[in-house]
Amino acid sequence: MTATTTRRHLLRASAAGAALLASPAIVRAQTKDLVVGGAAGMAGYMKEFVFPGIEKRLGIKVVFDGTRSLVNLEKMRADRASPRMSVVLMDDPIMQLGWDEGLIAKMTVAAVPNLAKIKPSAVHFDGAWANYQQPWAGVAYNSAAAKGVASYAELWSPANKGKVIVPSLQNTEGLWTLLVASHLETGKPFKDAQYDMDAGFKKLSSLKPNVLTVYTNQPQAENLLESGEAALMAGQFSSYTLIRAAAGAPVGLAAPKEGVFAMPSGICKVKGGPNEAMADAFIDAYLSPEVQSILVEKSFVLPTNTAATIPAGFVVPADPFVPDWSNVNKNRDAWIQKWNQVMG
Repeated sequence: MTATTTRRHLLRASAAGAALLASPAIVRAQTKDLVVGGAAGMAGYMKEFVFPGIEKRLGIKVVFDGTRSLVNLEKMRADRASPRMSVVLMDDPIMQLGWDEGLIAKMTVAAVPNLAKIKPSAVHFDGAWANYQQPWAGVAYNSAAAKGVASYAELWSPANKGKVIVPSLQNTEGLWTLLVASHLETGKPFKDAQYDMDAGFKKLSSLKPNVLTVYTNQPQAENLLESGEAALMAGQFSSYTLIRAAAGAPVGLAAPKEGVFAMPSGICKVKGGPNEAMADAFIDAYLSPEVQSILVEKSFVLPTNTAATIPAGFVVPADPFVPDWSNVNKNRDAWIQKWNQVMG
């Protein structure tokens, strides 16, 4: 199955923003600063399409601290005694570490009503954090070289010798290729194959003749796919590949028959952070159907709020698989060492 969509971003984003502005303020009217940490790459469209509506609705000023998830975690550790950030958006495996270290305050439905509308698989540890969106990951392809990817087994096809790009396991999306390899080697479903990565490495070693490159820098690797030097790119996600496709790049994103994966995008409240009530209100607005509609349109992601609207023509793959991030964190260093041995 290939995801296709049309560009109606500005109109839909504007409509969703208007819905936000129509809501009454639920925080005291005077402007207050709320420091929100998140990925640097999201700053542009968040500041243009998402934050202004929330700021006017709540009477606050969002101060966005953009960096990588691991850097935000280090800031939370360093500021534990007196946190500067109130809300943080991070990848799920980093959220797991923050929760394990007591840096995250559990959210409640009483304080964050929209939490009750988030699908159960997107709420972790009874409200420690929630996924505000789910970019889905499958296999990207050069549309001049392929019309889709029916099965992950095509990555191993002799027809694709020297034409496959694979993410490094140092990247979050690198996990999906290893998990797919375990599934193909054992026949186990993803929920069981994730605990048998030795089989995954065995299968992965047979992929090497097809590998053009293993990347840590995703945009650079994408250039190889768009130029046609590569035909397939494993572990790719909707919030990048489909944006490039909508901009006219000769790429597509396939959801193979075995299923797709949920790229982690979580939001949490910092334990002991300033302006707790304001943080709850911001998270509630961020999890609202109105904001999720903006994210769907702007980022080609799946919403997690069950009341969110899916645009016409937006193909929704089967519910994406969410791994056991605790297991990933426990084993990742050893897996990376093995990866370097097998794929080096």
